[in-house]
Amino acid sequence: MVNIGIIGCGKIAQVRHLPEYAANPRVKLTGYYDVNEARAREVAAKYGGTIYDSYFDLLKDPEIDAVSICVENRAHAEIATAALYAGKHVLCEKPMAVTLAECESMVAAAEHNHRRLMVDHNLRFDPVYRRAKAMLDQGLIGDVITFRTVIGNAGPEGRSLDSHQEDTWYFDKNKAAMGALSDLGIHKIDTLQYLTGQTVIEATAKVMTLNKKDDSGRPIGVDDNALCILRMSGGAMGTMIASWTIYAHHSNSTCFYGTKGNLLLYHDDMYPIILRQTDGSSTSYTIPPEEGPSGVIDEFVDALESGREPEVSGQEALSVMRAIFACIQSSDEGRTVDVNHSYISHLQ
Repeated sequence: MVNIGIIGCGKIAQVRHLPEYAANPRVKLTGYYDVNEARAREVAAKYGGTIYDSYFDLLKDPEIDAVSICVENRAHAEIATAALYAGKHVLCEKPMAVTLAECESMVAAAEHNHRRLMVDHNLRFDPVYRRAKAMLDQGLIGDVITFRTVIGNAGPEGRSLDSHQEDTWYFDKNKAAMGALSDLGIHKIDTLQYLTGQTVIEATAKVMTLNKKDDSGRPIGVDDNALCILRMSGGAMGTMIASWTIYAHHSNSTCFYGTKGNLLLYHDDMYPIILRQTDGSSTSYTIPPEEGPSGVIDEFVDALESGREPEVSGQEALSVMRAIFACIQSSDEGRTVDVNHSYISHLQ
């Protein structure tokens, strides 16, 4: 039995972490902390467990084995590092932190304290991506030469369980630090690395605010669009677009172009996977809609009980964050940026 503490009891905790922990027979929901005490009380009343006056008090409880960190971006590193040094395993929402130094410090803290650190890159658990991974590994399209991927929606407005006012932290640079690139693009970089088995080693990007306005009518403090050219360690190269301004219909398309064919994911509304090969054949696949848990919580718990590294370990998530920060640096400096060539890259 793994005793879990929840730090941050907002929407992501309530729609994913809490119900999935509650459904796992190997888990006991033990403690909660939220800056909104009433929200923590509501959660505790529903799932049972203790409310704490601060996250420090929660981390001091020896009964708690691991924590889920579901707070605003800027607080991730501080709380995760404190938890790891308190001897807790950590499942952290993405992005893992808002600076490269913080991300690397989190990984170092996990290694130093012999604790597990996992970041919630949930898309790789999607059955469509699992099937696509197997197809790519089988070599059905040969070697991937190029790719293009787009992920976008109308933005984070309306995500909160509370008032619209609470949604605005996504647009506040002091709280979120980053925008559409880290909110959406991060998923695509993780799945690109997962699917190809390659790592981003070079980024050329424009990360911009094109359309979103704050309540006063000024451009928001973070990016609402990112257009990135990514070169991978195995030779593949392609484009990634992340956007909060796709207002009419969300987009989640990924296309791989290989030496023996093409693999199109979420490119067609009816068929989430389409395989086109050089002999002229085309096969469309229907995948049963995803039901039940996301797979993230169950993977985290299984890794803790098995004493192994979880999928999307801190080290693996770090490679994604390095690519994110390389895209931002590329945009800021107007040049191509190398990435993922050394362990402590923020000191270079």
